[in-house]
This record gives sequence, C-alpha cells and structure tokens, in this order.
Amino acid sequence: MKPAPFDYSAPGCVADALALLADLGPEGKVLAGGQSLVPMLNMRLAAPGHLVDINGLGAELGGIDAGDAGVRVGALARHCAVERSAAVAAVLPLLGQALAHVAHPVIRNRGTVVGSLAHADPSAELPAVLCLLGGSVQVATVDGERTVAAMDLFAGPMETSLRPAELITSAWFPALPEGTATAFVEVARRRGDYAICGVAVAVTRDAAGAVTNARAAYLSVSDTPLVLDLTEVLLSRPAPGDRIVAAGRLAAARVTPDADIHASADYRRHLAGVLTERALRKAVA
Repeated sequence: MKPAPFDYSAPGCVADALALLADLGPEGKVLAGGQSLVPMLNMRLAAPGHLVDINGLGAELGGIDAGDAGVRVGALARHCAVERSAAVAAVLPLLGQALAHVAHPVIRNRGTVVGSLAHADPSAELPAVLCLLGGSVQVATVDGERTVAAMDLFAGPMETSLRPAELITSAWFPALPEGTATAFVEVARRRGDYAICGVAVAVTRDAAGAVTNARAAYLSVSDTPLVLDLTEVLLSRPAPGDRIVAAGRLAAARVTPDADIHASADYRRHLAGVLTERALRKAVA
C-alpha cells in the first residue's frame, strides 16, 4: 500500500514550522514519530496535502522536565525516553506503567508521547492517563500560545479540538497528591496490540489508611477517554474486597462501549469491571 501524493517540508526551527503550518492551513499535517500517522497514510485513511516534519527540532521540543509539581514532556520526547526516565518514575510512576503497554519497544523507540495525544486514538494509553491526571497540552501558533485541558482536547475518535495551524509543543502531567498509588492494566489479543479494554487508576489514602480519593480512566470503551470517580464506593479503612467488587460493578454499568471485529460491547463492558477490580487491588496493595 502506498500513500496518496503529498508535499513534504522539514523546517529548521519551531518558528519556521509554525509559519509553514499557518500558510498551509487544513492541508498541513505534522509528522513527529509517525508510528500511527504513517500506517494511516499507507492505508489512505489520512491524505494530507503537505507533511511538516518536525523531527529536526529536538533541541527545542525534545525535553523532559520532571519536578515536584509534575512532568512536562516535549513534543519530540520519545516513548522510550519517558519510560526509562528515573526522574519521571520518581514523580509519576503511572507514566511508566502505561508506557510499558504501548505497542512494542521498536515502536516506543520512535513514537512520541505528544504524538500519541495528538493522534487521539481512543484505544491509546496516554490520552487516558492525561485525562486521569487532569493534565493539559501547550499549543502554539504564529499568534501565540494557549493551554488546552485534557478533557477539552479529545473531541472524538482520532479527533481533537486543535485548530488548523496549531502545534502541540508539550504535554503537562501533574503530580498526584502524597499518599497516592497508581496502577495500569489492559487486555489485548496479543502483547503490543491495541487494548480491547484498559484501565488506569489512582487511589489516594490518608495517613490512617482511609481512601480519600479514587479515580479511574478507561480506554477502548468510548469515543474519548472516560474518567470515573470511584471514591464513594471505596470510602473505608482499608478498602475491603467487597468495596472493590462494587467499584468494578459501577465501572461496568457506566461504560458505553461499541462492538467491533475485536470484541463485543458486552465483553468490553465485562472487561471494564474485571480490570477495574484488578487495577484497584494492585494500587491498594
């Protein structure tokens, strides 16, 4: 399979990239890691008129900054760099937990965290993580910058709220409160395949061990990442098994998956409940 014809540019700096995107308008498409975009081009599911390759802008867009407040990931930071970063793991273990499920190592060596967010695949791990954490992305144009909250970014399957000529320059993953444990679990047909269902959870407990906050984010069960508040059913010290089962039942009742060639809607709904229990047990442990 071959892509439809397109023009190609590789700007030398971010300012040039923004100027080019402004000139191209809707015809311009940014190429970063390309691990999702290139297959779509080959299958002609995407046919932009012009690719703007930003891979040469690593000096400006490749940074990873981890601090007490959270982790900022530049647009050209590869999955593998974030996954292997000790500083990131110390601040947000959830990022590494999720990235370990992203495709295969060869894909993670090339693909980018921000590219996955911009691709907005509802089966992808990182959009769910960003929504669970209440993160955001920094977006730039020739006219300036703006911040887009995670829950406002994803508009539908493979669709974001980004405007033509906008470039995501970084993603912000806020740190979780002290006393928070996380877990990420998913089920796929084969290791590295897109998840049939996946769950990321964050459970916060106080010094006495009582749950004060519990949230879960789901992938592959809705058109955009779904975040559920599970706090009410886990308000105990410590959370007993029956409360975790109740949380799983709540998740299964709240998700609204579609059927496709990989799984029925009922099976995905069942998985949402089972994986919620599994993830919560890991986090609480």
